[in-house]
Amino acid sequence: MPYYGCHLSISKGFEAMGKDALFIGADTFAFFPRNPRGGQMRPLDELDIQRLKQLLQDHEFGPLVAHAPYIYNMATGDPEASAVVRQRMKEDLERLDHLPNVYYNIHPGAHVGQGQEQGISNVASVIKDVLSEGFSTPILLETMAGKGTELGGQFQELAAIISELDSDPQVGVCLDTCHVSDGGYDVAQDLDGVLDELDQVVGLERLAAVHVNDSKNPAGSHKDRHELLGDGTLGLDFFRSLVQSPRLKDLPMILETPNKKLEGYKREIAMLRAFEQGATVQEAQSQIESEPTQ
Repeated sequence: MPYYGCHLSISKGFEAMGKDALFIGADTFAFFPRNPRGGQMRPLDELDIQRLKQLLQDHEFGPLVAHAPYIYNMATGDPEASAVVRQRMKEDLERLDHLPNVYYNIHPGAHVGQGQEQGISNVASVIKDVLSEGFSTPILLETMAGKGTELGGQFQELAAIISELDSDPQVGVCLDTCHVSDGGYDVAQDLDGVLDELDQVVGLERLAAVHVNDSKNPAGSHKDRHELLGDGTLGLDFFRSLVQSPRLKDLPMILETPNKKLEGYKREIAMLRAFEQGATVQEAQSQIESEPTQ
């Protein structure tokens, strides 16, 4: 079965994130290893990490998903900017290697006018340099909405990056449901068809995590605006199909919906679990109607 969670704040430490996850009924979660604007990391607290490890073991958590700061642009052609990204990625991975069963999810970046081919080459160069340090944490390239010169809006772009890395098994993919829809893939009406294409182009064995988001915009809009589950253009029937898909079993499914409080994520996780167990949309909504919406 899939694991469910959301993005949690690391501001109070690792164990605190685990406790927040338990509060909302999660058995996975995502987090920024440092300030999301790319600033400094908290000092390493080995005791805090050990307490989180015990919590994860006691409650049978699935893989965690660390998210690189959005400011990282691996596709940049600026040597100084690229050097900063490489150094900070190495620092992130050094920290993540202290945790069990965690992925490092990152946006490929934008080529900002250099052209798609050069941008792809730049991304591959950064990842190759970072992985040469011998880190054990897998890197996941996120599917994107294809805004402007952003890379990752098409599966072929992710495949090209992986190809330049000699198909390194340490590099995988995180599928974002809002992004792939906004990027032009009609997941709402043809989830299996989209997964077939991902399998043919990239290889479904590389799919290691899913970002579960509704979208404010129609398929192909290239906007990247997340929405609460059921309030967007994908709809609850799609999310029911998503969690019931045998091709996505055992994957961490991370909510990045615009809830204002943890209770909103608690409600959405309860809904996804009800869907997984076979509830209809109406039955799932009835089961969780007592939960706050946000």
